[in-house]
Amino acid sequence: MGVENGVNDYTQDGTVDLKGNPVRRSKRGGWTACSFVVVYEVFERMAYYGISTNLVIYLTKKLHQGTVTSSNNVTNWVGTVWMTPVLGAYIADAYLGRYLTFVIASAIYLAGMSLLTVAVSVPGLKPPRCVATDMADCKKASTLQLAVFFGALYTLAVGTGGTKPNISTIGADQFDDFDPKEKGHKLSFFNWWMFSIFFGTLFANTILVYIQDNVGWTLGYGLPTAGLAISIVIFLAGTPFYRHRVPSGSPFTRMAKVIIAALRKWKTPVPTDPKELYELDLEEYAKKGSLELIPHQP
Repeated sequence: MGVENGVNDYTQDGTVDLKGNPVRRSKRGGWTACSFVVVYEVFERMAYYGISTNLVIYLTKKLHQGTVTSSNNVTNWVGTVWMTPVLGAYIADAYLGRYLTFVIASAIYLAGMSLLTVAVSVPGLKPPRCVATDMADCKKASTLQLAVFFGALYTLAVGTGGTKPNISTIGADQFDDFDPKEKGHKLSFFNWWMFSIFFGTLFANTILVYIQDNVGWTLGYGLPTAGLAISIVIFLAGTPFYRHRVPSGSPFTRMAKVIIAALRKWKTPVPTDPKELYELDLEEYAKKGSLELIPHQP
């Protein structure tokens, strides 16, 4: 009976530990693992929106860019932030796995945030304060100053490309869809996930924006950077409890194989026996934890 319970305790969705070994539900995953992910998201969203919300104001008031120019620069940056996750998700699913991709991207993310904090803090990395009433009379930021500031911003964007698409899926991986109870918990997880996003965003759009406008940009950017560092530490602290999915390789390779196989078998007659449409016996696909394949031939 004990052996049977031990076997049933293993996940059925193919998740493993960092060494590639099968994992037990009672030891890894579930709400224990997801608690680290949810808390991470609160601090990370606070960090991101602490930078992005007031970015146009900084560009106009501190770097003395025009409203149109600063708005265009922010739009380009935000577009990059939302495009890089496509590459980050591909690398994670095809090669490195979600966890490793996330950790590497987090280091890049933190480096960008740290450099950004330095850029708004060091006097030599921003033009002198302008007392003129007309912004056109203010001294513009030098090429070096712009390079440091926007270099930091786009480094941050590259980092978010690896964290944004993977953190939510890491959380979802902590629940086994083949277990009805855990499948229900996954739905609850995404409710808490959205709550963590809203809470972090609310803090950034109120407290951090107030600090930036009324106290100073050094503290206003330093707090989000510290928040991001804390979020990464929290995530790493949960490493012993995470379940992981093995990278499946490039989807383009599998797509190419399907196309080539289809071309080779263009004129192959369809078997009259349905069992011949599967590579394995039908009983194999009926086992718990197996996914049914689209009818095909070897």
